[in-house]
Amino acid sequence: MEGAPGPRLYVTPSGMLNAVGLQNIGVRAFVAEKLPLLRKFDTAVIANVFGSTIEDYVEVIRILEDAEGLAAYELNISCPNVKKGGIQFGSDPSIAAEVVRAARNVAIKRPLWVKLSPLVTDIGQIARAAEDAGAEAFTVANTYPAIAVDYHTGKSCLGNKTGGLSGPAIKPITLRLVWETYKVVKSPIIGLGGIENAQDIIEYLSVGAAAVQVGTASFADPAVIERLAGELSQDLLDIKVFSISEISGRFAREKG
Repeated sequence: MEGAPGPRLYVTPSGMLNAVGLQNIGVRAFVAEKLPLLRKFDTAVIANVFGSTIEDYVEVIRILEDAEGLAAYELNISCPNVKKGGIQFGSDPSIAAEVVRAARNVAIKRPLWVKLSPLVTDIGQIARAAEDAGAEAFTVANTYPAIAVDYHTGKSCLGNKTGGLSGPAIKPITLRLVWETYKVVKSPIIGLGGIENAQDIIEYLSVGAAAVQVGTASFADPAVIERLAGELSQDLLDIKVFSISEISGRFAREKG
């Protein structure tokens, strides 16, 4: 896939818009060209899997199953299902369960994560359906559709007319989605959205996340992960917390 036309990134006062268009070289080329390089790093590599049909997801995982160097699969179910008229796989519990179940049937060697869409009425309902179908962890959540307009020209600031908003503006919304998911599933949750400092990480852990992902902040500072790890240790000591388990889900357990 060639992906979206440029420009693909646009900085807003509240975060970043992106319209990359899922550019990639295809699963076979990934296994042959990219994965051997990734295996040289001492870190877990997660393959994000997407498709426009359930058969796409199944075929990608089937090919990845024969490759070495991956720790897990992350299903991106925010993609439009062309066989269902373009409805997102992640917007309907039955469709979400169908694609997860099909992927689970071929994902024998590795854990199966599911990246949930924020554009749903009840994210807990989608998560429960996916967990029942075999999801072993959840990534919450994807970006939010948004627009940036150049007032000089009246045209989009991106190559596409719309993009996905990430960064600080979405953190309060995604914190709620993590909390809603945590209340109804037993599987671990990876929270993401607007993480810039250790306090943000602690907030995500408090509402039920077991881990976090950092994306937008890495564009401004590629070394941000190293900084956050050091800050997190110090901030936990400052609030007299000596184990992540002490704060994990603390907000969710509060009454009221």
